Amino acid sequence: MRDSIPIALGYLAVSFSLGIIAANAGLTSGQSFWTSFFCMASAGEYIGFSLIAVEATYAEVALMTLIANARYMLMSVAWSQRTSSKTSLLHRAIMALDLTDELFAIAIARKGKLNPWYSYGAAIFPVLCWAGGTALGCIAGDVLPKNIVSALSVALYGMFIAIIIPPAKEDRVILWLVVGSFAMSFAAKYLPYVCEISNGTRIILLTIIISSVAAIVRPQKGEKEEEA
Repeated sequence: MRDSIPIALGYLAVSFSLGIIAANAGLTSGQSFWTSFFCMASAGEYIGFSLIAVEATYAEVALMTLIANARYMLMSVAWSQRTSSKTSLLHRAIMALDLTDELFAIAIARKGKLNPWYSYGAAIFPVLCWAGGTALGCIAGDVLPKNIVSALSVALYGMFIAIIIPPAKEDRVILWLVVGSFAMSFAAKYLPYVCEISNGTRIILLTIIISSVAAIVRPQKGEKEEEA
């Protein structure tokens, strides 16, 4: 819970703008709260609220949110490799429910096998702040000036920097991978043909390429399970 307090504060600020979008789509504060409670995904929720606003079909909403959240499949693969084979299916399902970029980062950075109870404790504050921030944004977001609402979203980028800097300082390979990620992301935005691909698809492709390079340069040996 202690490790996730900065994440929770960032979520509270960032989810505020989602609440404004939810209100514009016709959702109530209660509906926006439960949507964020069960779907902690900024891009997925943004697309979902936007499609609801234009009265899209259920199938369209399901397909678009699946594409927007496809990166979580990659994180789940990495997460499953660090989870003990003794972890029950129920624990795995609950852990996956609150899998976000930031919660993934602090959990995967810990040594040894992933502990379900660490994931549960880390998720409590962020879940409540994400859902609560969306509801508050739905209620009061329209009152705030647009420049203030826009400035709140910067908190998320600061949070990402706080997550990647410590391991990058300790491991030179991670440092160069971080630098390479920034450079490739910037280049992909302006390269011919590549720039025409959607942001979500570019993120998925870059993740696969960069993680593949990392696996080749610094392969991780599998950890032996502790005998009961």
